Amino acid sequence: MNQPAPLPPSITVDTVWLPKQNSTLAESIDFGWDVVMVVSIMFFVLLMAMMIYFLVRYHRRSEFDVTSDRDHNARLEWAWTLIPLAICVGLFFVGFKGFLYAAVPPAESYEIHVQAQKWSWTFTYPNGVVTNELTVPAGRPVKMIMSSTDVLHSFYIPEFRVKRDVIPGLYTAVWFQAIEPAESTLFCTEYCGGGGDGQQGSGHSAMWTRVHVLSDSDFDKWMQSQEDDPNAPPAEKGKKLFVTRGCAGCHSVDGARGNGPTLKGVFGKTEQMSTGEAVPVDENYLHESILQSQKRLVAGFGGIMPAFEGQLSEKEVTYLVEYIKTLK
Repeated sequence: MNQPAPLPPSITVDTVWLPKQNSTLAESIDFGWDVVMVVSIMFFVLLMAMMIYFLVRYHRRSEFDVTSDRDHNARLEWAWTLIPLAICVGLFFVGFKGFLYAAVPPAESYEIHVQAQKWSWTFTYPNGVVTNELTVPAGRPVKMIMSSTDVLHSFYIPEFRVKRDVIPGLYTAVWFQAIEPAESTLFCTEYCGGGGDGQQGSGHSAMWTRVHVLSDSDFDKWMQSQEDDPNAPPAEKGKKLFVTRGCAGCHSVDGARGNGPTLKGVFGKTEQMSTGEAVPVDENYLHESILQSQKRLVAGFGGIMPAFEGQLSEKEVTYLVEYIKTLK
C-alpha cells in the first residue's frame, strides 16, 4: 500500500481572512479581498433584513387580503440597477489595479525555472543549481518561469498571494517579491491524479515543498553551498539528483511500495515487466528506464514516470545509476 502523504507545515494566520502577508503583492490583493468581503456582508445583511421586514409587514393575513394595483416603481428600479452597477464597476477597478501590478514582472527580476511533474517540483537557478525546495532572496523581485512535463499543475504560495497554472507544452510565469526572511509552503492546487497502481489522490496530496526566504547575504552563501563539489563520489552526486529531480516522489529507497517500484535492492535482481518479460536489472536497464521510462513498465505499475531523455546528461544518468547500485 502507498505510504500516507506527509503533512505540509501549517500556514501562519495573521488575520481573520488570510495567511500572513510576505510579498509586495499581498497588500493590493488583500485590499481587493477585503473590499469584496465587506460589500458582500453588507448586502447580505441588507437583503436578509428587508426580506424579514417584508415577510412580517406584508404577509397575507386572510383570504380577503388584496394585492396592490401598483405594477412598478421606476425610482426603485433605477436605484437597484444603477447602485449595484456602480459598485461592480468600482470592484472591477480595485481588482484590475492589483491584476496589472501582478501581471508585469520588473525587468530586473531574478529568474528561476520551475518544472512540475507528478508529484514534485524542480527549481533551476541561473547558475545551473537544481533543487527540489525553493529558496529566494528577500527584497528582490523573483520571476518564476514554469512548465510541466506531464499534466496540468498549479503553483500556489499562500503567504505570497501568487497562484498560476503550470501547463504542459507551454511556459507560464509569475513573479513576487518577498518582504522578509521566513519559511512558507508551496502547494499544487490542481488535482493532478493518483497513483498508477490504482491508488488515487496520494500523489497530488504530497505535491508540496518548502519555500525558504533568505536575506541577500544568506542567499548568496546558500547558493555557493549548492554548487557541486567536483571531487564528490558519483553515488553522492546521484543521491542529490535523486532528490532534486523528484525521483523520491514515486520511488522509495527503504522497500516501501509507492507510486513506482522501490529501488531498495533492485540492482542485480530480475524484474517482471507488464508484458510478462523478465528483465535483469543492470546498468543498461537502469539507463534505459531513466531516459525512456515508457519503453518497459514493471508489472503492477502504470506509466506515470516522465521520460528524462534530453533533460539529463549522460553524466547525470551515470550518477543516478551509481546511487541506485548502493541501495542494498
